[in-house]
Amino acid sequence: MFKKILIANRGEIACRVMRTAVKHGVKTVAVYSEADRNAMHVAMADESVCIGPASVSESYLRGEVIIEAALATGAEAIHPGYGFLSENPEFVEKVEQAGLRFIGPGASAIRAMGLKDAAKKLMHEAGVPVVPGYHGENQDGEFLAQQAEEIGYPVLIKARAGGGGKGMRLVEQPNDFSNALASAQREALASFGDAVCLIEKYITSPRHIEIQVFGDDHGNVVHLFERDCSLQRRHQKVIEEAPAPGMTEEMRQAMGKAAVEAALAIDYSGAGTVEFIVDGSDGLKPDQFWFMEMNTRLQVEHPVTEAIAGCDLVEWQLRIASGERLPCTQQELEIDGWSMEARIYAEDVGKGFLPATGTLHHLEFPDYARVDTGVRQGDVISPFYDPMIAKVIVHGATRDAALRLMRQALRDTHAAGTVTNTNFLGDLFDHQDFADGDFDTGLIDRSIDQLTESTQVPESMIAIAAIEAAGINRQNNHTFTAFTLWQPLGHTVRLIDQYGAEVSVLLEGESSEQWRVTLNETVHRLEKQGAGRVRFDEATIDASCVTHRAGVSVFSDRAWHFTVLDPLDSSGAEAGGGDLIIAPMPGQIKIVNVKPGDSVVSGDALIVMEAMKMEHTLTAPRDGEVNELLVSLNDQVEDGSILLRLKVEE
Repeated sequence: MFKKILIANRGEIACRVMRTAVKHGVKTVAVYSEADRNAMHVAMADESVCIGPASVSESYLRGEVIIEAALATGAEAIHPGYGFLSENPEFVEKVEQAGLRFIGPGASAIRAMGLKDAAKKLMHEAGVPVVPGYHGENQDGEFLAQQAEEIGYPVLIKARAGGGGKGMRLVEQPNDFSNALASAQREALASFGDAVCLIEKYITSPRHIEIQVFGDDHGNVVHLFERDCSLQRRHQKVIEEAPAPGMTEEMRQAMGKAAVEAALAIDYSGAGTVEFIVDGSDGLKPDQFWFMEMNTRLQVEHPVTEAIAGCDLVEWQLRIASGERLPCTQQELEIDGWSMEARIYAEDVGKGFLPATGTLHHLEFPDYARVDTGVRQGDVISPFYDPMIAKVIVHGATRDAALRLMRQALRDTHAAGTVTNTNFLGDLFDHQDFADGDFDTGLIDRSIDQLTESTQVPESMIAIAAIEAAGINRQNNHTFTAFTLWQPLGHTVRLIDQYGAEVSVLLEGESSEQWRVTLNETVHRLEKQGAGRVRFDEATIDASCVTHRAGVSVFSDRAWHFTVLDPLDSSGAEAGGGDLIIAPMPGQIKIVNVKPGDSVVSGDALIVMEAMKMEHTLTAPRDGEVNELLVSLNDQVEDGSILLRLKVEE
């Protein structure tokens, strides 16, 4: 086992590798960009080295700088995580030339699987089933159209160097082929610097099932069963589970055998994943799966395999890279129970899964689930990197048990301060087809309207949020529980819900634990019944509520987020003070009405920003002259960011 390793990555995967390293007494070195100076993975490491500015091309993709950091700190090996340089064969060679060990496969294995067309040809020669298609070099449009005709529509155009859905087009009719090919080639060239595309038969009810493999330097390879990754949006995985629903032992053995043969064909060492496309139109059958690609690294979804196989794959990586043999044989591996993983992202599902930024003013996870994360409460989701917040993983005796546990875990995952996909994930786990195990890769696209439609905010959630916003449920601060001579004091709270609707709530405190709530001209009674529980009219509701700089959040069957309107309606003092305009919450700059040198009058609309689907106008706090404008149109800003400065008055 190594004494010290450098992790050439950031975020969740860097932290995950460090946790295993610490358990085995291995010292860790973190690398970080200037944007990640205060990141969680930096705090966890024994040592850390800054490798450049925020841009990945100037930091996490600078292989030479990372190698220099490893040598300077005395690290013996480099763990690449996933993404960035993890599948770059030139980086692997440079690591080895520097006298370091790369914790992963050799450069030749990575090259063999790096281009989809060459990999499929190699797999075909190794006897691994491959989807019917054209994988050659001829990129003439007429020739490829003829190949598509021979394969039979529908077909899938795929960039040979692609990933993440880029350079991929589904073509269902011959008349659409030419335009789709040109579009895929342009996108492939822009994304990967390689315009070559291959054509494949499109499976109409596809399941994405992959096999985890592991090899050592002594010629041994095992598989650790399958993962089902069929729930995807934009060709990117959202939910993973192991084992795969509907899997038979006959098919598992056939897929496992094919995956092991694929690894043996390239002398594979370390963790890898062989991905297959499966025809799920008539159940899972051992002659209806085909090789797609091999990922020559650890996968994001590896925790579900660890849960059912009872192992630590990062520990295996460290041991194999140290020269040890695999810790067990194929016959010693068994499946224990069922595991599911949900990826929590900062993204706006209703806007096409648009990545979001913001400060995680509140972050809480259930203690009964495994949570792999690289952020803490108070951290910022920046625009520079993948917006994953965490992976929530559960393990149960059966699929139904794991499903119930995941539904509860998502309800108990509380994040506020940025838009997240937790409600979407909850709805997805509640989807009947998913619960029945009757799904394919098109489920999310087919159900997107149902999964993203605005849900009516319950009046009970509005009432709880209003009370929290007013501050009257805080210990020793029951502001509105006093009485006038004839009736309780009233206080109006104005809120904006997460769908952009404004609501006005009249609160009247009847006691320290009871309130009369008037909403839409209807009077309700709300009573606090203990921590996390209230009675609203005749219903008892489990709900927790938090205030934060971005507003108020209520967590019950799903997450409900509100902004308090009053501070945003101010004409300047609250928005930024005498000389400053400050962003009151995370958002995007939509309009800038001034430039440096302009004269403004108190109340003038200077900047319009969009937050939580509402536009908020920030106005001049006083008469004066614009001294400095610190934002541009469409900039994403964090709450508390200074947007504009007025010239200081003499």
